[in-house]
Amino acid sequence: MQIILMGFMGSGKSVFGRKLAKRLNLKFYDLDKYIEQKYKMSIPSIFNTFDETVFRNIETIELRKFISKTDFVLSCGGGTPCFNNNMELINNIGTSVYIELNAAALCDRLIKSKTKRPLIEGLSPKELQQKVDTLLSDRQKYYEQAKITISGINLKPETLIEIL
Repeated sequence: MQIILMGFMGSGKSVFGRKLAKRLNLKFYDLDKYIEQKYKMSIPSIFNTFDETVFRNIETIELRKFISKTDFVLSCGGGTPCFNNNMELINNIGTSVYIELNAAALCDRLIKSKTKRPLIEGLSPKELQQKVDTLLSDRQKYYEQAKITISGINLKPETLIEIL
């Protein structure tokens, strides 16, 4: 079983992914953490040292490696499905799951988050709201190609397990 979790930053992919993998007795991977460990650089450092295009290419290279893996839950970065035909790749790897939240809920979570996120770093709450609205609108067409869409509000592993 290969489950690939996707959704906007702050949607809970990593937290939920760990719980789901444990519940299903599967290996858990967080694509961003996987990249950070392999390249020995944080995602913000990759963005700052190179640029987003370099990061997105690295992301695709590492995502392709999951074609040969089995029995895992993979949490993708928020933008992963939106570049380099990754959405098609994700759907070929396994069961894609979009964790859906509206912009207001995402902003609330992102304001409270301690995780450094290069695309929103240093934004005021109003700027954050505008950025989330724009990015979410742009990314929606990719997220909606997921095989399964579930609400990120009060999400529990059992909710998805019942659907699978």
